Amino acid sequence: MHENVAVVGSGSWGTTIAKILGDNNVPTLLWARREDACREINETRQNEKYLPGARLGESIRATHDLQEVCERCKAIVMVVPSHGVRQVAFDMGHYLTGEHVMVHAVKGIEVDTFKRISEILREETCVKKIGVLSGPNLARELAAQQPAGTLVASRFNEVFKRFHKALHNNYFRVYGGRDVVGAEVGGAFKNIVALAAGIVDGLGLGDNTKALLLTRGMAEMGKLGAAMGADLLTFGGMAGIGDLMATCASPLSRNHQVGERLAKGETLEQIRAAMFMVAEGVKTTRAVHAYAQYKGLDLHIVAAVHRLLYEGATVPEAIRDLMAVPTGAEFDGNLR
Repeated sequence: MHENVAVVGSGSWGTTIAKILGDNNVPTLLWARREDACREINETRQNEKYLPGARLGESIRATHDLQEVCERCKAIVMVVPSHGVRQVAFDMGHYLTGEHVMVHAVKGIEVDTFKRISEILREETCVKKIGVLSGPNLARELAAQQPAGTLVASRFNEVFKRFHKALHNNYFRVYGGRDVVGAEVGGAFKNIVALAAGIVDGLGLGDNTKALLLTRGMAEMGKLGAAMGADLLTFGGMAGIGDLMATCASPLSRNHQVGERLAKGETLEQIRAAMFMVAEGVKTTRAVHAYAQYKGLDLHIVAAVHRLLYEGATVPEAIRDLMAVPTGAEFDGNLR
């Protein structure tokens, strides 16, 4: 017997998580902002705008009432874009209690404060048992039941156990960990590298170039993670190298798409106007660049992507910057 689970956010990833729960026959409330979106899901069993072609199970019901979500479900997955988390969490805070457990699946950072999503949830709600779900999880592939794995990280074993029971199945493997900081940093940072990877692919450069970018991207992920208190072992798992590989290689990745389109001559404004889903890496680049300057961190790839997005650099200048990665010792320490 499964407990009720709520998914707050009905974009492509939120709808996919709801579909996984539905495939497991978990009673699921899927929160959507718009009443017409709720009607479509409830009447047609589809969310054609965000997850076309995927049929949602009968155990899923959509609602736009956050009070109903909180009163009916003690286990909640937060899946709204990073810029909307604080307001939605505040709105939910009136109805949440200490009995609730929550994980978020938001791969971003609040730009103005550089707060991680779990920090925002703690500030805006009374929920203590919080975790993060992060990994190489492209929504379209999972909606088609192609095998994948993910990490649920939390300081509380109960959080992992409850969401493992709800989500784990024969095509979605759920692993556990305790490093919330590392999982959040990995999930957010890989989007910046994916933007750069899209540029590499858009210019038709080869696998050697991509391998250089991803390897040095992992090194910069580690630098940022160390500054924020992450366990560096986390970056060798699902929420680090796993997510990085999938996001940087797949044309399904929105961040990769943005980089590729920039390389082919579109402006950021044109791309944003044409995309109705969020590419978190665009905002995360600005936030991480500001944090790196404040902390004195040398994040070369972040700086190069920032120059392209926000400082007027051209694509040829950006690729020159990306390929001018400093050399010397590959790892910190003296050459011997």
